Amino acid sequence: MPRSRSSARAATVAGAGVLALAFAASLGTGTAHAAGNTNRRVAVGSGTNVAAIPGARVVGTAASRAPEQVSFILKERNKASLAAQVERGFNHHIGVAKFAARYGQSTASIHQLTHYLATFGIKTSVYRDHVDVTARGTVGEFNKALGVHQENYTVPAQAGRAGSGRIPAQVVRGTSQRPQLPTKVADNVLAVLGLSTYSPFTSDATHVSGIAGTRSRISGNPTSKGINCVQLSGSPYGCNTPSDFVARYGLARAEKAGDIGKGRTVGIVTLAALDKGAPQYFWSHVMGLKTKRKVTVQNIDGGPGAPSDAAGTGETDLDVEQSGGVASGANVVVYQAANTDNGFADAFFTAATQNKADSVSSSWGESETVIHASVATGVETPTYQAAFDEAFLEMAAQGQSAFASAGDEGAYDATADLKTTNLAVDSPADSPYITSAGGTTLPISETLTNKKTGAKASFDVTNERAWAWDYLWKPVATINGTTEAAAANKLDTGGGGGFSTVEPRPSYQRALVGRWSAVPYLTPTGYQTVSGITEPTTWRFNGSPKVISRATSSGRAEPDVSADADPYTGYLLYEPSAPSGKPALQAGWGGTSYVAPQLNGSAAVIDSALGHRVGFLNPALYRLAAGIASPMLPLNRAGTTNDNLYYTGTPGTKYNPATGLGTPNLGQLITDLKWNW
Repeated sequence: MPRSRSSARAATVAGAGVLALAFAASLGTGTAHAAGNTNRRVAVGSGTNVAAIPGARVVGTAASRAPEQVSFILKERNKASLAAQVERGFNHHIGVAKFAARYGQSTASIHQLTHYLATFGIKTSVYRDHVDVTARGTVGEFNKALGVHQENYTVPAQAGRAGSGRIPAQVVRGTSQRPQLPTKVADNVLAVLGLSTYSPFTSDATHVSGIAGTRSRISGNPTSKGINCVQLSGSPYGCNTPSDFVARYGLARAEKAGDIGKGRTVGIVTLAALDKGAPQYFWSHVMGLKTKRKVTVQNIDGGPGAPSDAAGTGETDLDVEQSGGVASGANVVVYQAANTDNGFADAFFTAATQNKADSVSSSWGESETVIHASVATGVETPTYQAAFDEAFLEMAAQGQSAFASAGDEGAYDATADLKTTNLAVDSPADSPYITSAGGTTLPISETLTNKKTGAKASFDVTNERAWAWDYLWKPVATINGTTEAAAANKLDTGGGGGFSTVEPRPSYQRALVGRWSAVPYLTPTGYQTVSGITEPTTWRFNGSPKVISRATSSGRAEPDVSADADPYTGYLLYEPSAPSGKPALQAGWGGTSYVAPQLNGSAAVIDSALGHRVGFLNPALYRLAAGIASPMLPLNRAGTTNDNLYYTGTPGTKYNPATGLGTPNLGQLITDLKWNW
């Protein structure tokens, strides 16, 4: 559903370019001393400078007695060795205690941190992995312990685009100063998260309502299966359920044999509250399933508050509905966290250290560009992205599969959160240690109608392709009496994909990710400085671009695997928290927000079939895709009928930056894994 651009967006995030990474390395060692303070304390990685967010304004000093929670993410030991094992395939999975002993920080180093904070009255809780330490105190106590002065700020709202979410106006806390710790303590601290309470993340769900004058919906709630999709969406399309995913991507035989995830648990990491009872209603009344399983909700760092459509509850509802709908026998645990950087990170670390969920997914994120800008202006720490990598490495070592949505702005991921038109991919799906979920469009033919003028225009998609709404530009321009360039500027929507400028190319990608092709509809122009970095902010439009070919980039390529994510060929959503006047059951939802939880549920089915956890899938996926009988169908056609607004396929290759390895035959994947485990 909605993206955090759940595939979601935000105004602050982790990561950076080459210079920022170099800065991160200096902070991470604990040897980079703050100016004028070279003896007792050193600066540590933290993003706190809310004042650098465009439009932010100080409205007063933060109350000294106000409660505050801060997370200290520690450096994993032997991290290079751990990462190499994960990229090769970590078949001999270990438990949390063994992970802590091998890769977590020592008891002595943790005691140094907790004892130091205790001298200021701050209480701490150490995660079992010995990597995440949460601390609770007051603003005044943290000011003294970390050498900062926190203030309150107002931050204006940011509008969404093409059916994706918006970031609301907020009153938040932050500081323009970098926190400091004693040198010996700082040596083992990777990042300090939580001194800013800004909520930057959005969901990666998208709706057809982003296309003006082409859709209608009726009011009322569902009463049974047998739904009339035309009534719900004004179209015979966009009413799929998880059962359609199961049939389309090869899981039907396994599920018919009884492999439905029974005894397995899928985890959902989210930043909005679940509508109580929504997934159970969807499974029973919409899908017609008769299964009993537990849906457990855990609030992380105080939780996200009450269910709210504006906050992204629809994303959480759909994540549970889709993952549990694919794996109809699996239990579900929802890790719903406050929409803050420490809330998001702590939710992943909770899923890892509990080690209860066999597979985990999230559909919230931000573009690498906004992370870069946030690092450049001090809004976010340069080590933020590395903190998430540590959580994903732990999951992989423990045999937990993990999935994240690749975003819904096509190759231009930053158009939603920073309004820039440079090529960008989504985070945290850009991590080499998580499976990035991309999007496709299924074959579809339809006539669009402008309800006011009666003008009509048709479109026809004959083969499953990379998802991008470029196929709508001409018909939408026709019925609305505008230019194709104007339609393109509004409908710059599609499956995220491309090359990371932050994360390096993992070893499992090196054999298949090489030469790539593109169709440059949109040439970035009009460069200007935005949030501390110089980026293009306008496009020059070419409606008939020629295919260009380029040598490979060196960064991590995403997505890894794709499935139907286009709202036009997409899915139903049941959301009791839908805004007043809108039905609880809606058709025409999509986004890579759907694909990530569907793959999450698929992992539970695969685990059932194998009789054990399959773990991090990428090494096996790329190894099998390189073989003769691949379980992946590459979408490698070149041209404007198979692109994500820029990247397209290259005939004869097995990787397309718009769709990754392509669409899966999950039944064949199960068979291959049985033979190759």
